[in-house]
Amino acid sequence: MATETALPSARPSQRIGRFAPSPTGLLHAGSLVAALASWLDARAQGGLWRVRIEDVDTPRCVPGAGEEILRQLATCGLHPDLDGDGEVWWQSRRGEAYAAALQRLVDAGQAYPCGCSRKEIAQAQAALGHGHERHGELVYPGTCRHGLQGKPARAWRLRTDAPDGSDLTIDWTDRRLGPQTQNLSQAVGDFVLKRADGLWAYQLAVVVDDAEQGITDVVRGEDLADNTPRQIHLQRLLGLPTPRYLHTPLVLAADGQKLSKQNGATPLDLRDPLAALRQAGQALGLPADLPGTGPADWLAAAVPAWAAR
Repeated sequence: MATETALPSARPSQRIGRFAPSPTGLLHAGSLVAALASWLDARAQGGLWRVRIEDVDTPRCVPGAGEEILRQLATCGLHPDLDGDGEVWWQSRRGEAYAAALQRLVDAGQAYPCGCSRKEIAQAQAALGHGHERHGELVYPGTCRHGLQGKPARAWRLRTDAPDGSDLTIDWTDRRLGPQTQNLSQAVGDFVLKRADGLWAYQLAVVVDDAEQGITDVVRGEDLADNTPRQIHLQRLLGLPTPRYLHTPLVLAADGQKLSKQNGATPLDLRDPLAALRQAGQALGLPADLPGTGPADWLAAAVPAWAAR
């Protein structure tokens, strides 16, 4: 648990950013870039910076990794501004909030139970002549949208059609990537809010938490830009504000693939935290010669450099 003193609540017009790591392993060079970008962006706007541990996918979480991530951030001088309760948020403790949001969507006719297995979804897609699998997740054809047809409920899904039944297209503007658009119905289909194993899906949890924490600016890696239309759709259905989004360039491994815990990225070597920060700053396009003899004074120089980009 973090030990920083809780700060007063944000002012109504104050910008609030966040870093929300999943504790499936320790921070690596790529995740430090994301953390640093979100911290710099909040500080450059005179705002607050929250940290939230996204441990909703509990089977994949490594025991103790969340606490170690907080220590890694502190070693780099990245200290979160805590909410009024004085604690970092952990998604695994937020089930009641997610259940309330799901019930609102069910009551509005926007969420429904699904009895389909992955095999059945694949068969339905094949029958439609579609063999495309999106990032390891099959595009759902809406089989259970109008009823379970005698099957037991396995998961809960969100409708991705427009009010008139046509395809739903989400348009949004990224602060770095510019105008974006996605046909949510065709590219994703009705997506999961609560999984067959009873765990809450990332999309619902992140939308509920961002709203409740008052997040105004989401700064994260470009690999997560694809999630943004689903989150905007959820925000609109729940009557929640939509933050501004900025997706940063990815840090690539030597083989050209995204540096990630899934492909064995090495945990940060923080014997020299200033060197790690300088490397992350250069990945974000900051000058290599920013002054600083330690994390605190380097970060102080990095804030105006970020603002001047």
